[in-house]
Amino acid sequence: MAWNDPDGNERDPWGGRRNNQGPPDLDEVVRKMQEKLGGLFGGRRGSGGNAGGGATGDNKIVWAFAGVLLLAFLAWEMVYRVQPAEVGVVMRFGEYVATLQPGPHIRFPRPIEEVVKVNVARIQTVTSSSAMLTRDENIVDVELAVQYRVGNAQQYLFEIADPDISVQRVTESAIRDIIGQSTLDFVITEGRAEIATGAQTLIQSILDTYESGIVVSSVNMQPAKPPEEVKASFDDAIKAREDEQRKINEAEAYRNEVVERAAGEAARIRLDAEGYKQRVIAQAEGEASRFSQLLTEYTKAPVVTRNRLYLEAIEEVMSNATKIISDNKSGSNLMYVPLDKLIERRSDAPSATHDSAPTPEPYAPTGEDTMRDRRTGRTRTVR
Repeated sequence: MAWNDPDGNERDPWGGRRNNQGPPDLDEVVRKMQEKLGGLFGGRRGSGGNAGGGATGDNKIVWAFAGVLLLAFLAWEMVYRVQPAEVGVVMRFGEYVATLQPGPHIRFPRPIEEVVKVNVARIQTVTSSSAMLTRDENIVDVELAVQYRVGNAQQYLFEIADPDISVQRVTESAIRDIIGQSTLDFVITEGRAEIATGAQTLIQSILDTYESGIVVSSVNMQPAKPPEEVKASFDDAIKAREDEQRKINEAEAYRNEVVERAAGEAARIRLDAEGYKQRVIAQAEGEASRFSQLLTEYTKAPVVTRNRLYLEAIEEVMSNATKIISDNKSGSNLMYVPLDKLIERRSDAPSATHDSAPTPEPYAPTGEDTMRDRRTGRTRTVR
């Protein structure tokens, strides 16, 4: 209701007419406010002394209920519970003051302090896929998946604006740097693991420079492939490279086989030579020892030793002879003894079990024997 009614009657804001004679009574104002609040909370309006006593009781209930609401509000605003996988970042009037570890904590209510909870155990993933230029001026499509977590909650909240976008941009920058220093063959063949390791190290270094509070857990690189426009030519190049590698492997296998066989043959020759060496040395030492023993015997009995050596030498020579030709000092005739024929005749003679004819005795020269000379026809006595 307006203070000034259209009818010109002046009223105060509490429903009474303005007393032009002085200011309103404060007790009356408080009493009317208590009655209105009591009506809102279920209180009854009374008159006289009963109204005053009821208003006092209702007033206590209102203040008690207001106190309970205030305590509940303060408990809600001041008590924080940080989960095991989280940390709480405390900001006082927007400025960082502390980091809360997992567990219950009591802080000032808002707007004095505010606690922001950050999950430091959750693994987040960003992907990066784009065409890049290698050192040998070839284009290759590279796709990476970077997994990271929060290492420092304060830096994570205050040092970078958008963590996911920042990690993605840093990843693209790092992988372009590495791919630009590598050849196409290295990227698409054996270099994938090495590139992923180098990219993780470089990404972490850049994020640490920005003080981002992010820890890179892993970097996974998918197999690199050429753009679709040159895929056919690229496949032909890959096939040629595989054929080249196959031929190299076959040549290596053949070389290893030849080398191993030659090494074995060389080892066998060395062992044979070593055995021959030992045999020659042993034989020479035996001959030297035998000569020393003969020298000792010759010194004791020269004639006997000389004759024995002569007989042994003749025996060794004659044991392998098949023919004997003896020279006659008194004439020009030679005596020929065909030992090989005599041996053949003896071996060809029939056995006594198959033929009743007596077996001829083998020829055995005696002290005196008569032989016919084939040239002259004369007989002579052989001793």
